[in-house]
Amino acid sequence: MKNDYYPNDEAYLGRHYRRHARGIQGDRRRRLLLQIDDPDLPDGWQFMSKMSVPEYRKYAELRVDALNHGLRDIPPDRVRFHTCWGSYHGPHKYDIPLRDIIDLILKVKANTISIEAANPRHEHEWRVWEEVKLPAGKVLVPGVVGHATDIVEHPQAIADRLVRYAKIVGRENVMAGTDCGLGPRVGSAQICWAKFEAMAEGARLASKELWGR
Repeated sequence: MKNDYYPNDEAYLGRHYRRHARGIQGDRRRRLLLQIDDPDLPDGWQFMSKMSVPEYRKYAELRVDALNHGLRDIPPDRVRFHTCWGSYHGPHKYDIPLRDIIDLILKVKANTISIEAANPRHEHEWRVWEEVKLPAGKVLVPGVVGHATDIVEHPQAIADRLVRYAKIVGRENVMAGTDCGLGPRVGSAQICWAKFEAMAEGARLASKELWGR
């Protein structure tokens, strides 16, 4: 996020993505599904508190453009992009709203978009999709279980979240996901697996409601 050594951000980001491009090209040859984890796209706002929203959008868009340059030879259907507001346990009162950056997220050359959506600070942002159309060919993966609490979400609550999204963006365009990585952030492996089990059961309930099976 911060450049202390290069003459400008363009030079810094160019160096960064040139270094990683070789690994990305190797993934292409192996036909792997490449996941890009980018919590800093929203989370950087907390470190750039003196910026206005337009200034921060310019900062973030430069990084999205650099990422897309690194992905330029990777088919978008082989790329999954995950973003969130950081996995630290804190109040998150000053997170930048999804509405202010959603167009930048959708600009990433990835057909699958994973966005934090289960925790109390961001669960309401499903409403953004009532105003923003999910581009054709993209799949939305809202977080339906969270990393910020050890409470295991009820499968019906998970199903309700999935159905809510499906009714807005289309049932064929939604897949269940987590807000962030669970492993080191919840109390134990037992809790982690219990959340995954609840997510699987919630997905089955949602599929039955949406597809009749």
